[in-house]
Amino acid sequence: MTRSSGDRTQLGRDLFMLAVELRERGIPFVLATVVWSQSPTSAKPGAKGIVTADGALFGWVGGSCAQPAVMREAIAALHDGQARILRIDPAGAEGAPIRPGVVVAPMTCHSEGALEIFLEPFLPAAQLLIYGESPVADALLRLGSAMGYYVVAFRPGAPGAPAEANEWVDGLDPGERPRRRPSVAIVASLGAYDEDAIEAALRAGVPLVELVASRKRFAAIRAALASTVPGELLERVKAPAGLDIGATSPEEIAVSVLAELIARKQDWRSAWRPEGAVAAVPEEAATEAIDPVCGMTVDPRTTRHVAEYRGQRYYFCCPACRRLFEADPESYLASTPR
Repeated sequence: MTRSSGDRTQLGRDLFMLAVELRERGIPFVLATVVWSQSPTSAKPGAKGIVTADGALFGWVGGSCAQPAVMREAIAALHDGQARILRIDPAGAEGAPIRPGVVVAPMTCHSEGALEIFLEPFLPAAQLLIYGESPVADALLRLGSAMGYYVVAFRPGAPGAPAEANEWVDGLDPGERPRRRPSVAIVASLGAYDEDAIEAALRAGVPLVELVASRKRFAAIRAALASTVPGELLERVKAPAGLDIGATSPEEIAVSVLAELIARKQDWRSAWRPEGAVAAVPEEAATEAIDPVCGMTVDPRTTRHVAEYRGQRYYFCCPACRRLFEADPESYLASTPR
């Protein structure tokens, strides 16, 4: 789905308003900005678009020649959380200038135009699910909040919510929370409900659980959970929690845990998938089809212009080509290589 406007100034305002709305609702998206162009291209530097996880495009970053590559790389950016520059060039990956951090895709139109588009993913704040009423849990709440994490305190039977917590749960079940944000669970209940907290977090789909306990203690917990929790899920538990930096105080232990989350950020963040997200497809795995009218290469997964003839589907770059084909399919198929 593509939505655009002829008024570039108004379109820019609308896109930024949409970006603010998406951020407030915690919906991930990619802001795509054309930063360079080589004529002839329909999109010029400064043109912008927003791509959401369900594959919708709002705005304008180029026509049907550019959009498949933009969509593919934007979805990939949502999956790995990494910004990138996409260069769409008629020379393709072999002939275009090679620069670090630049992804090159071929320009499939019959023109000499080229584009570079900056793709910047905006994801919801990562989430810390902190279990326990302990000095370490308190320190994690304070430091996690200061670092910009969305912190949820799980404290069954506690008299009230900690001031630093974005949410307080009087129980152990995360519910749907791990589906809404990239999440890590930190169990710092110091034996009060370690086993139940670990099982609840793992069954909710949390990709990494940090347990503040000794290796010996975790061995006993793992043995106790082995009959109810699959072994592949228990592999997600890290104990002792944190990097080995000689931490002794609750604050130092909290720092070591948060440092480990930073060091392993790519692993646990990339395990999260936005709800409704389309699958990321590597460029080399993307299928291609030839528009039988104009000969342009199109992506069957993203083009909206499709026609069926004698039980076979044909893909087109635009509605005009599709209409020409539908009016006289045999004339175009006769000149198309089989």
